[in-house]
Amino acid sequence: MGPKSEERSRETLLLTRNDVAELFTLEEYIGAVEEAFRAYAEGRALVPGLLHVNGNGGGEFHIKAGGLTVAGRSYFGLKSNGSFFTNPAIGLPAIQGIIYVADGTTGAPLAVMDSIHITIQRTGAATAVAARHLARENASVVTVCGAGRQGRIQLTSLALVRPLTRAYVWDQVGTAATGFAEEMTRVLGFPVTAVGAPGESTRQSDIIVTCTPAKAPFLKAEDVAPGTFVAAIGADSPDKQELDSRILVGATVVTDVTSQCAHVGELHHAIRAGLLTEAGVHAEIGEIIAGKKPGRRTADEVSVYDATGTALQDTACAAAIYVKAMAEGRGTAIVLA
Repeated sequence: MGPKSEERSRETLLLTRNDVAELFTLEEYIGAVEEAFRAYAEGRALVPGLLHVNGNGGGEFHIKAGGLTVAGRSYFGLKSNGSFFTNPAIGLPAIQGIIYVADGTTGAPLAVMDSIHITIQRTGAATAVAARHLARENASVVTVCGAGRQGRIQLTSLALVRPLTRAYVWDQVGTAATGFAEEMTRVLGFPVTAVGAPGESTRQSDIIVTCTPAKAPFLKAEDVAPGTFVAAIGADSPDKQELDSRILVGATVVTDVTSQCAHVGELHHAIRAGLLTEAGVHAEIGEIIAGKKPGRRTADEVSVYDATGTALQDTACAAAIYVKAMAEGRGTAIVLA
């Protein structure tokens, strides 16, 4: 290997949020996330790790790490996101962070990129993947609880995998729900209506998505009709909770990673309440994708997807984006050492 080849082998690619947004479509996120879950279920991925560090002013840092093989190459990924939900009041995003990608065989740093676009897109993509297996095929009505950016990508992702004809949105801030409804009606081409409380629409919905930073449950068991698919997205730290834990009792509970959900997800709260154990979880979503366990089995079963977010999703998407960036000459290359 000559001097120039050695120099290039030590390059690390820096990718901005704009780079990331232009390199990967939502459909590509869905494909990458599904393959990441499958790889984990088939033992082709590193066991993901999770760490939470409390920040100042009520914020927190989420650190997620993991690895898997993408297009024949092994990758390791680490994401650090700061979540500070008072930030918008001072003109900053509520969530900010980066993803670091390394060669999974040598440890060589390959890329550093903005994490926010990836986090938003891969989270919506994961719900779409889960809906393919857990929502009824004719599911057409959705209620989204949470009118932020994540709520928007959740609804957009679901519209790619189910024949949606109507949606409802609830948010603790009524004006946010109204703005969401007006915007998403224009974007998706079917009516989206703001409601004053989740129960006003959830019993008439085939799919319910909760994607808020709530620390007390707002979705009641009596507000979930038979046959509903519930995607619980917001609870990704021990003090967050969106669902009445009774919803999980008797439901088909599916997790992204069960051990992680038992510590920070809706499953965590059901276990603490003595209503469920890890053994009561039907499957991890990867096991269903890989055909190891069945998805929806009956038309009237309630299925709950407890999603805490994993580095598997981040690494799969970030690695694929890195590969495309290298092929297209995007980003800024630097030499760290």
